[in-house]
Amino acid sequence: MTEATDRATNGDHRHLLSITDLTGDDIDRLLTLTDSFVEVSRRRMPKVPALQGRTVSWLFYEDSTRTRLSFEQAAKRLSADTLSFSVSTSSVNKGESLRDTVETIEAMGVDCIVVRHRSSGVPHQIAQWVSGSVVNAGDGWHEHPTQALLDCYTIREHLGGLDGRRIAIVGDINHSRVARSDVWAFTTMGAEVTLVAPPTLLPPDTAGWPVRISHDLDAVLPEVDAVYLLRMQRERMAEALLPSLREYTALFGLTRRRVERLHDKAIVMHPGPMNRGVEIAADVADLPRSVVVDQVRNGVAVRMAVLFDLLGSGGDLGRDLDGGRADRRGRGPIPTDRHLPNPVAVPQVSICRESGPERIAESGEPGDGTPHRPDVPTDVSTEGTR
Repeated sequence: MTEATDRATNGDHRHLLSITDLTGDDIDRLLTLTDSFVEVSRRRMPKVPALQGRTVSWLFYEDSTRTRLSFEQAAKRLSADTLSFSVSTSSVNKGESLRDTVETIEAMGVDCIVVRHRSSGVPHQIAQWVSGSVVNAGDGWHEHPTQALLDCYTIREHLGGLDGRRIAIVGDINHSRVARSDVWAFTTMGAEVTLVAPPTLLPPDTAGWPVRISHDLDAVLPEVDAVYLLRMQRERMAEALLPSLREYTALFGLTRRRVERLHDKAIVMHPGPMNRGVEIAADVADLPRSVVVDQVRNGVAVRMAVLFDLLGSGGDLGRDLDGGRADRRGRGPIPTDRHLPNPVAVPQVSICRESGPERIAESGEPGDGTPHRPDVPTDVSTEGTR
């Protein structure tokens, strides 16, 4: 059992490293929490002081538009302070190691590090070095847990839930961290998943994957409630995994003709960025059944829920979103001269599994001391960001 899994089993969700660390109840709780932050995002002023006094930093070693902007918006809507990190202008170019970079960022008082890296397992390693929280924003071909959560939320929003739904994931499965996270999230929530791809783009061993395998997209489309298209990475052409992009589009691209094989309420999904004309036809991407823009929009609320779940008050979410505030570091309530409108039907959710002062022992790295985790008051207020 991994350390992350052990923490999840014992209720200490200090990090979000893998979707497999979450149970179905965990995912459902985060999706319910997301409902509240969707409501916050619809307000004229979509900002709440839920993470006031907390600091979130981005550590992105790969290019990103949607994920990075989504996390930044989420943190700001929650009133967290943010630290941006750009590899191209950092000491990484002078030979600084990953560990030294991480310890430098943590020394500045960061409570959460959001990590994207080209190598699988880096977020798990960083979690061993820091006393704060770590969120995996994508590591190599391994996982992308917040993408899986926002995909679950989008399916729930459009289809009413995942239990019993049939979902086809189409494309480069072998090199896709999104596919791996989605498979486990969808099946954990009761969906039936079919992987559709040429043999060269499937993992060499799918034993143990709770999925069906197909090489015939046309045969699968009439059966599914959602078709999830993966970006066809052009660099795969250099690896001779496909004869040509044209042949891939002919066999596995979602064309207008193929869309007609879907039933009326079936939806089309894509994690972005899309290669229009390759895995999806340009006109198909703009159809009403395409929910790609909704995925991006929901990504902000989902990541608000994740950050709040890891760093938030552990108090009454309804009171938090209602505008009452308290100091995150245990110094008592902060006076406020304004009051936000009551949210609509905000569920009473226990957000954080930590309450009261607590010392968390860290083994060895980065130091041998026992870092002190600030008091987390139970009567705290909340507000949101993207």
